[in-house]
Amino acid sequence: MEWREDGGVRWLRAELDGACAAFSTRLGGVSEPPFDRLNLGLLTDDAEENVIENRRRLAPALGFDPDQIVFARQVHGTDLVDHRTEVVSSLLVAGGTRSRETMPAADGHVVREPGVAALVFVADCLPVAMAGPRGVAMVHAGWRGLAGGILAGGAAAVAATSAAIGPGIGPCCYEVGEEVLEAFSSLGEGIARGRMLDLPEVARRQLARAGVERVESAGLCTSCEEELFFSHRRDEGRTGRQGGLAWIEG
Repeated sequence: MEWREDGGVRWLRAELDGACAAFSTRLGGVSEPPFDRLNLGLLTDDAEENVIENRRRLAPALGFDPDQIVFARQVHGTDLVDHRTEVVSSLLVAGGTRSRETMPAADGHVVREPGVAALVFVADCLPVAMAGPRGVAMVHAGWRGLAGGILAGGAAAVAATSAAIGPGIGPCCYEVGEEVLEAFSSLGEGIARGRMLDLPEVARRQLARAGVERVESAGLCTSCEEELFFSHRRDEGRTGRQGGLAWIEG
């Protein structure tokens, strides 16, 4: 991955097989503390007009119009929206083309053609992009989604051959309970030290089991890197959201 910057907006870019991924930071927006600065999450206590302006800044920095970026209402599940058959909301306005109540609940997206970028919101959970001959998938992968098989679902949907794991909470900061550790016990040794779970390693092993040949990881902890990232755990829930985006190269 490599750092990119445009108009003060800074992100990590990853090259996939026939596709690209971008992982945004908190840099380059207009939100005030504790949501400073590029908060993309409307379901926070940030001013709505600030979030919309932040989204409008991010889209052109990545080479898109705001209405070319799609997202859904995330629920820590495993459902994916296939944008070949359904159009979800754009970034252009707060509710997009649908109200929040009628927006599909999903934690992942599948894009089959160029010209659309799929967005997930994160603040410790992993944004994971996968690409293959059938398209590109972008998923929001917290421990529940990982335990439920969201990576396997995304990989199968696009026949993934490559993947990029964006910044998320690291094993240095992610203490979990026994029920969470048990959910991943089948992955073998090395996914945790005591109660400190290595979520990126969990994702790596699940991607390998799904047949993904090439996996790149940002290796950045959102809880540790306060200047770069929002963190739900570090900030005790009062924080913003960064994004993970993926698209097919045109």
